[in-house]
Amino acid sequence: MDLGMGLPVTGGDVDPEHIARVAQTAEQAGLGAVWTFERLLRPAQARMLGMDQPVPLPDSYGSVLDPLETLAYVAARTSTIRLGTSVVDALFHNPVVLAKRLATLDRLSGGRAMIGLGQGWMEQEFEAAGVPVKRRGAGFAEHVQAMQACWGPDPVSFSGRFYSIPEADIGPKPSPSGLTLLAGVGAPAAIERAAALGMGIVVVVFDWDQARQAVEAYGKGPGPLVFQVNGPVTDRPLTDRAPMTGSPEQVAGDLVQARELGADHVLWHPMETGADELVERLAEVLTS
Repeated sequence: MDLGMGLPVTGGDVDPEHIARVAQTAEQAGLGAVWTFERLLRPAQARMLGMDQPVPLPDSYGSVLDPLETLAYVAARTSTIRLGTSVVDALFHNPVVLAKRLATLDRLSGGRAMIGLGQGWMEQEFEAAGVPVKRRGAGFAEHVQAMQACWGPDPVSFSGRFYSIPEADIGPKPSPSGLTLLAGVGAPAAIERAAALGMGIVVVVFDWDQARQAVEAYGKGPGPLVFQVNGPVTDRPLTDRAPMTGSPEQVAGDLVQARELGADHVLWHPMETGADELVERLAEVLTS
């Protein structure tokens, strides 16, 4: 099991050199991956599908760098650290175009891409992308299958309910080692769907019971198991804390349990901790 962290890709003052420095420092500190995510927009009142109450979002979500362009930039400034997304909302993209972009990133980075794909949860993003909400579920599975067809031998062809690809040569293909695909999941049905598609999973961990249930639903799945933590790593111990948050010593202790549950990777997003500080804290975790 190794550790990773989100890059500082949000807000109007995003600095490319800062992003590169954070990624290089993370690589030098021995972290396994750096991560980005996708956010199309920050609505005045964000609504989660199926809910009437608005969902609060950070002000910085009004400006989020494109995840794949950011990782291509980081690939050129690093050598070995893996490059992850948690997540790109696949349904907002044409599968042929997204397949080419992902394969390009994987080839240019030397096979370092670790791509988490999601179905989307924000009502206004579906509206802005012009995608019907009914594409979630079966439409997501078909989108992934269409991309997998693009990455297979030429000539490629695909015919489904939502997507169709005429017989054609489509490239580039991912690196020979293959592109690591993950699904951002929560519900058991989504976990089972990811396993059927040959994908690993990314689980945002809120408590140990929820994490354990996700692991049990995935079983001996075909891909990596990634735990995502949105809480802070602090310089002092916390008394009331979520799993894998608190001081480096507390986090290191929790990682034993994460490893026993079968996690292959744990990532933190720098939501409450600055990116530079988070690198320092995770370096301390590695030596705890």
